[in-house]
Amino acid sequence: MAAEVIVRVKHENLRVWSEAMVLSERVYKETSHFPREESLGLSAHIRRSAVSVAVNIAEGCGRYHTREFVRFLFIARGSLFELMTLLDLSRRLGYLSVPQYISLRDSCEGLLTPLSGLIRSLKGTRRRGAVFNAPTLQRSNAAR
Repeated sequence: MAAEVIVRVKHENLRVWSEAMVLSERVYKETSHFPREESLGLSAHIRRSAVSVAVNIAEGCGRYHTREFVRFLFIARGSLFELMTLLDLSRRLGYLSVPQYISLRDSCEGLLTPLSGLIRSLKGTRRRGAVFNAPTLQRSNAAR
């Protein structure tokens, strides 16, 4: 049995977390124009799923072992697919214009690649029995 990896990373230093936060902000802005009757329905569900991506990345970073971190990253990935499905429904119902929909979906798909890559990386690190230290990343002005 391989030794468990200890996670030593701040979620704020992960690019995937920063991108998830930007996506959450955009989702909040775009759903603010949804019909009032959707404020407790579809709009709230979309917002929760968008926030869940960033929150689960952060919560995973707060866990002590890589196995737990990876589990929360998989939950974040599931929330991202949930968000994409809800955006599809919003477009079908006419709540999002085609440009809004395409922009948000592109952002989701753009987040999926690095999120999946981080999962693969951590799963490989776990097999090697190393300590995972994420590099410190420069924060953009948009993320401040």
